[in-house]
Amino acid sequence: MNFIPRTRAPALLLASLLLLAGCSVVQPYERPTVDTPAAFKEAAAGNADWKPAQPSEQIARGEWWTVFGDDTLNTLEAQALAANQDLKAAAARLAQSRALLKDARSLRAPQVSAGFGPTRQRAAPASRGLPDDGDASSLTLWRAQATVGYEVDLFGRVAAGVDAASATAQQREALFRSVQLALQADVAQGYFLLRELDAEQALYAGTVQLRSDALRLVQRRFDEGDISELDLARAKTELASAQSESFGVARRRANAEHALALLLGRAPADFSLPPSPLQQVSIQVPAGLPSALLERRPDIAAAERAMAAANARVGVAQTAWFPRLNLTGALGYESSDLGNLFQWSSRSFLLGPLVGTMLTLPIFDGGARDAGLERARAAWEEDVATYRQTVLNAFREVEDNLAGLRILADQTRTQDEAVRSATRAAQLSQIQYREGSVSFLDVIDADRSVLLQRRIASQLEGERARAAVGLIRALGGGWDHPAEAINTSDAGPVQPLHARHH
Repeated sequence: MNFIPRTRAPALLLASLLLLAGCSVVQPYERPTVDTPAAFKEAAAGNADWKPAQPSEQIARGEWWTVFGDDTLNTLEAQALAANQDLKAAAARLAQSRALLKDARSLRAPQVSAGFGPTRQRAAPASRGLPDDGDASSLTLWRAQATVGYEVDLFGRVAAGVDAASATAQQREALFRSVQLALQADVAQGYFLLRELDAEQALYAGTVQLRSDALRLVQRRFDEGDISELDLARAKTELASAQSESFGVARRRANAEHALALLLGRAPADFSLPPSPLQQVSIQVPAGLPSALLERRPDIAAAERAMAAANARVGVAQTAWFPRLNLTGALGYESSDLGNLFQWSSRSFLLGPLVGTMLTLPIFDGGARDAGLERARAAWEEDVATYRQTVLNAFREVEDNLAGLRILADQTRTQDEAVRSATRAAQLSQIQYREGSVSFLDVIDADRSVLLQRRIASQLEGERARAAVGLIRALGGGWDHPAEAINTSDAGPVQPLHARHH
């Protein structure tokens, strides 16, 4: 039988352990499958001529709001991307995650430090083999040395930690893009709400003018004795009612303007937007394929990266069952006299752990490793469920906005017919009232109907514009062509990728 010499045994053991450095026990990450429909149920047949785009999360989102052709909206979006505080906070969180990634990667390299200073020590007589009452003098020892520490990644613990930090940083980047997309959509929807209220305000201004003219006519007829005071009182009531409702619209517009100012990172007192009634918005947004949502939506990308980080943390928990190898050492000078510290004869070195052992393996920990692994696996299962729910929610949001745009288009056409009919009825009632064939109450009813139908029409236009924004947001943004990779070093706007429209 051949025996390994004792002097070679530690070297062979160390070599064997180093060979294990490439043996990782961490399970490779695989993205869980999700059920993806072949097409959106609510996708209109008119979108069939669109070529489905297939960008990835690493491709920059475009300035999709430019499809509305509104220079004021373009300016507001740029201001929001530059000054919104929520976006700056998201950028700061992204910077924190990147710093943590650097910290995790630093464990792959040796840790070197240097120190200088004296120690004053007195060893007990018994520790030197002397009687307890023996002579033991104190000693001052000066040291100037460098220490080196390095963990050999035998079973992938360090690599798994880096993978977890990297996936977390990517998750934060996707969350930053999600906040950015939400901000862009909120600004656009807030802007269209403001313009919708401007249209209502203009409608009430016209109504107040018409009712003022009607009141003058009724007043003249009352003065001439042609009508009773009842018609005069009704005319005054309708005028005051229109004025009151106009003030209500003005109040809601002020609140909407204040909310928009906050999105722009400005105080409400420092922001005002001149009135401009909303014009008809007629753009078509391609729904594309449902599978594209898995690549385009930043919140889905964030949920997927959270799963990858959780999987890596499961690997870190698994490595707790295996040995850890730490190589340490020290090199420098030691002397009892500061003047002799840096003499060649005062040199010293230590190869091996300064405290403890080089190779460590926990034997009994009361179930701590089991608990850590169970917690990591439960976190992984939670992130899987969150990912699948995020995908389902994305499909629902797209279907909701597709259905909303389809139904709103039909509703708008029907409402336009209602406006035309109500307007004609009001004209006829005015003529018949002047001829004395109908009462003033009929004129009031017709006038109210016109105001109601026009107000509904303006609200539908605002809803259509906001639904178009909602669909673009649900689809993850807009694009026309590939762009350069995004740079999330700041919260500034990215280069455009426009959503095409007819």
